[in-house]
Amino acid sequence: MNLNQVTVPSLDVEKSISFYKKLGLQLIVEALPHYARFECVEGDATFSIHQVERLPEGEGVYVYFETNTLDEEVERLVEEGVPFEQLPKNQTWLWREARLKDPDGNQIILYHAGSNRKNPPWRIN
Repeated sequence: MNLNQVTVPSLDVEKSISFYKKLGLQLIVEALPHYARFECVEGDATFSIHQVERLPEGEGVYVYFETNTLDEEVERLVEEGVPFEQLPKNQTWLWREARLKDPDGNQIILYHAGSNRKNPPWRIN
C-alpha cells in the first residue's frame, strides 16, 4: 500500500491555493471554488484542499512536509512574509521542525528528519 494523497478542509480554497503554492507545491487541479490538488516536489504523493462549510473543531489537521533544505526554505518564506509559530528547532525525536498554520488553521510542519524519519533508534524490528 502507498499513500496517494492527504486532503485538508478549507473555507476558501482559492486563498489556500496561494498559500500552498508559496510553500512550493505544484498546482495540478484547480476546480474552484470546491477543490484543488497539488503535486509534491519530490516523490509521488499529492496534496489536496476541499471546500467545507465549517471547519472541524479542536486541534485540526497536522500535515508534515519534509525538505532537505529546511532552514533555507523557512528563511525564504519568512522573507515572503509567511508567519511561523515556531522557527526551525531540533526536536527530541531527532527531527528538525518549523511550524506554521495555513489560512484555515491546519497545522503545517516543515521538517527534516533524514534517516530518522523511518528508522529512528527506537524503531520496532
